[in-house]
Amino acid sequence: MSPAAARASLRPGLVLVGLLLVGANLRASITSVGPVLDELRDELALPSAAASALISLPVLAFAAVSPFAPALARRLGLEQTLGLALGVLATGIVLRSLPVAGLLWVGTILLGVAIAVVNVELPALVKRDFPERIGQVTGTYSAVQAVFAAAAAGLAVPIAGSTESGWRLAIGVWAGLAIVALAVFAPQLRRRDVVPAGADDLVLEGPSERDRGSRSPWRSALAWQVTAFMGLQSVCYYSLITWLPTIERAMGIGAAEAGVHQLVFNAAGIIGSVVASALIPRFRDQRLLAGVGAAVIGLALVGILLVPALMVLWATLAGAAGGLCIVIALSLFGLRTRDHGQAAALSGMAQAAGYLVAAAGPIVVGALHDLTDGWQASIALLIAVDVLLVVAAQFAGRRRLV
Repeated sequence: MSPAAARASLRPGLVLVGLLLVGANLRASITSVGPVLDELRDELALPSAAASALISLPVLAFAAVSPFAPALARRLGLEQTLGLALGVLATGIVLRSLPVAGLLWVGTILLGVAIAVVNVELPALVKRDFPERIGQVTGTYSAVQAVFAAAAAGLAVPIAGSTESGWRLAIGVWAGLAIVALAVFAPQLRRRDVVPAGADDLVLEGPSERDRGSRSPWRSALAWQVTAFMGLQSVCYYSLITWLPTIERAMGIGAAEAGVHQLVFNAAGIIGSVVASALIPRFRDQRLLAGVGAAVIGLALVGILLVPALMVLWATLAGAAGGLCIVIALSLFGLRTRDHGQAAALSGMAQAAGYLVAAAGPIVVGALHDLTDGWQASIALLIAVDVLLVVAAQFAGRRRLV
């Protein structure tokens, strides 16, 4: 069957459901770890810095693998690449949860590689299959992603407490979501749309002859400012995803309540994302919006340090502001460039360098805790990072072009 015939034989509703289920897998396997990190550390006798690598390794994979994902899709096709990634994701989640030495790390690397590929290819699928509804479909799968991220965080402790398998089941159960997504997505594997290097696709396309003459983002101060905003907001987000439940428990908050707060943190991100999408077009530039988002994250961090009794408020503020900041960061790739070739180049630079910085955040926060035997210094470090984020927002948010 030809690609065109295969496409015509699929119902748009089924295509959309498959796409949304693929998107649902982008964060659940990561956010399920934080609430049960204490149990995992105790059983495996891991220091804080090593335990934080369970979050940092996938983020490192985002930085390392993302530049190569378009070439894989050109060779295999979009559907086949996404199907392969879902299979690798399910395998990685299962391996990570097995009581076999070393598989925790092998599985974590595999799921990070798989999510990195899906991160790059899913927008290309949206653009090709829903060209008239890119914003709506992208917003929908981003919301679905956030919902499942929140559910994974909120259910981790109850699942771990309901069985002798404990934390292993809590982080392993999400392989089922990847398998369900692959099953629903399977009819689309009949399609064989291999994208040539010159195809008109924002995600898969390499720079055109005209684009090659434009300024490289690696030599642009503004591009580095956008990269700084991307990286610094990611440091705050992934550090809180990793350590907030553990910080709360050190402050005397119960595991179940800390898990609920992690759910609230992720759920509030949905609100922040929707608000950012609505407000960005209403402002001449993004300095005020990005600055307010960064400042609210700082307020939440100060609140966590000084008034832990109001943790649900701080989790809500940090989650909403984090959702707002990531949408702004992703939007800047297009807002600060002249054409789609330059936007793709800036996106590749900012995500590769930004996620590399983000991966170090949870590790450094955990190591600082081990050195000081407390969380005050770690939170103070995140507050300092947030001050830099506020500054980066004022530079990256200016209405200028790379």
